[in-house]
Amino acid sequence: MSDATTLPAPDLLTTREVADYLRIKERRVYELVRQGAIPCTRVTGKWLFPRTQIDLWLAENAAGEQAVAPPPVIAGSHDPLLDWAVKESRCGLALLPGGSLDGVERFARGEAMLAGLHLLDAPSGEFNVPAVRNRLSGQGLVLLEWAIRQQGLVLGPGNPLGIRGLRDLARPDVQVVRRQGEAGSHVLLAHLLERDGMALKDLRFTEETARGETDLGLAILEGRAAAGLAVEAAARSLKLDFVPLMRERYDLLVRRRDYFSPPVQTLFAFAREKAFAARAAQMGGYGVSGFGAVRYNGP
Repeated sequence: MSDATTLPAPDLLTTREVADYLRIKERRVYELVRQGAIPCTRVTGKWLFPRTQIDLWLAENAAGEQAVAPPPVIAGSHDPLLDWAVKESRCGLALLPGGSLDGVERFARGEAMLAGLHLLDAPSGEFNVPAVRNRLSGQGLVLLEWAIRQQGLVLGPGNPLGIRGLRDLARPDVQVVRRQGEAGSHVLLAHLLERDGMALKDLRFTEETARGETDLGLAILEGRAAAGLAVEAAARSLKLDFVPLMRERYDLLVRRRDYFSPPVQTLFAFAREKAFAARAAQMGGYGVSGFGAVRYNGP
């Protein structure tokens, strides 16, 4: 047998050749391979890289190496079901919650592989799609539905102040948990108040800022506030009272190329199992029948 059969074809690059071609270190190539972020194939124990696919990959990722291979991080809004699924699936993704708008900015800077969003566009009544269209473009973006969530007022056990709706939040004896301005819940609360002829300035907020659903719930449970806007699952987890206000769609923003990476595929495969739907039902306030639906497929 001729040794020529084991040599790479002219349109296949070795690891060293593709490193030179991309002007990066060979070690970086192996990192991209491990992340599933670069087109490659394994032949006789060696990684080979089809030149034509590498050229297409370069064209799609012209923004640079950081945008090509963002860290395996989910930024954006905190979601209890997503938190659970990331841990249970052992997908290798890390959570960096900081609010939906913060997630969009981190995603745009290449600091996150995914971003969790629940941003309401008041004029259209649509969630997430207008924000992505307005703030991001030309990146091969996809919005995938994670879940429909019940948003509402989280209250102390037994609702000691008798809060029944948004208008009660303006009472002088009611202190509301403050959320960061980048949070989708903050955006939603402003919209709901405006719809009822009120404004954020009409409420008395805590000095401290809750950075996520759990922090908000704990502030109420520990008596540092009387109410806050969050998902039903957050209230149930701490045995707090809950007044439903609105159902919303929580989506995951991802680049098309990163959707096929091992961490994302592992998470989505786990979320298609029966255990995921069972957990969503147990947590309460979730609808997952539309999981994985493409809500936006950008250029």
